[in-house]
Amino acid sequence: MTTTDQELPQARSPLAGRWIDHWDPEDTVFWERTGAKIARRNLWFSILSEHIGFSIWTMWSVLVLFMGPEYGIDAAGKFFLVAVPTLVGAILRLPYTFAVARFGGRNWTVVSALLLLVPTILAAIVMQPGTPYWVFIAVAAVGGLGGGNFASSMANINTFYPERKKGWALGLNAGGGNIGVPVIQLIGLLIIATAGTAAPRVLLGVYIPLILLAAVLAAVKMDNLTSVRNDTGAFRESIQEGQTWVMSFLYIGTFGSFIGYSFAFGLVLQNQFGRTPLEAAAVTFIGPLLGSLIRPVGGTLADRLGGARVTFWNFLAMVAATAVIIGASAIDSLGLFTAGFVLLFVLTGLGNGSTYKMIPAIFRGQARVAVAAGGDEAAAMLRARRISGAVIGIAGAVGALGGLFINLAFRQSFLTTQTGDTAYWSFLAFYVVCAVVTYVVYLRPAPADATAPRAAYAGV
Repeated sequence: MTTTDQELPQARSPLAGRWIDHWDPEDTVFWERTGAKIARRNLWFSILSEHIGFSIWTMWSVLVLFMGPEYGIDAAGKFFLVAVPTLVGAILRLPYTFAVARFGGRNWTVVSALLLLVPTILAAIVMQPGTPYWVFIAVAAVGGLGGGNFASSMANINTFYPERKKGWALGLNAGGGNIGVPVIQLIGLLIIATAGTAAPRVLLGVYIPLILLAAVLAAVKMDNLTSVRNDTGAFRESIQEGQTWVMSFLYIGTFGSFIGYSFAFGLVLQNQFGRTPLEAAAVTFIGPLLGSLIRPVGGTLADRLGGARVTFWNFLAMVAATAVIIGASAIDSLGLFTAGFVLLFVLTGLGNGSTYKMIPAIFRGQARVAVAAGGDEAAAMLRARRISGAVIGIAGAVGALGGLFINLAFRQSFLTTQTGDTAYWSFLAFYVVCAVVTYVVYLRPAPADATAPRAAYAGV
């Protein structure tokens, strides 16, 4: 039976939403006739909700630019403040991932969008001089709710698309969400330029109606898939997979860098190069914007060339870009420093797309090995889809912790040396390790007597 838009069940209740019982995107006839249209519709409205989630998650990277001397918070305090929502968002990515299986993708998108009202309204209440620092920390922690949206959105869209389209779909979904970072930075720039640093509540007021719009559109336009409901076994299986932790480590290097630099770049420009809030805001958005736009390109390149190959060379390029930043810092060249950072942002975007493409490819390769050994093909491919969705959530959570590490590294570096140099060297060393891990696990040639193929031999 082929499910069409007209055949979708009516809502069981206002909260139950629409459920699709038959979903087989690997069936090309089903996909061309029915699946592609439904998947695209869910993709676009997933992107909208995730986009706003990223904006709310990273809003403190903008709000700290409004916090002048009258707030009484030094550079180290601000770096710690923006690190808090990074940590909370990373932790929330695990329950958000599995909320899709428990409640349905459409249903959880509505709930997770509405939850964004909480940190937005709280921030509007407390953003004023004289507020105790611990209150800012607590409200910034609630802002971590926005970080969870990415994981549930990616896990949901992963189930809608066939393997041959996942690199493009996941890259577009993630890239469209990531653009929420430069968008809120651009809005912050506009407000600082027109109303000054005394008007942070204007920024927050812009997002309240957008959050409500995203929730309403998700409720009206999106669907749930019965095939992924209550699949808690996928999490148990995925945490026992060694590949889960390898990919999580690599995602620290790509997405962790993207989100960490997104939070920290404006503060670095202010504290290392003496930029004013307006001057910092005028360039802060450029790197996250380009990194977001290029993420789908990383997924597409991985579709064509192989995710591991793209990821390996991308990490080497990140080493080179970090070396440029170190050199620019040494000669105090703002222009070269900014160019190096923008390049690094672009490379994090490419790497985000290629690493996420690797995840479904790894488990599809395992499924092929199982089928070759006499296993049932349908069962093996279903397991691959289930496990890859769970791993996407786990890798997203662990990878986001990279943003925490980056901001803590900057905090310590500025505390001890008043520059970010120590932090830059630690980032460079980490990217070297990521490149080595990618090569050893996925690209190293198989020995001639290999009898049990690793993921490396599956065309990841």
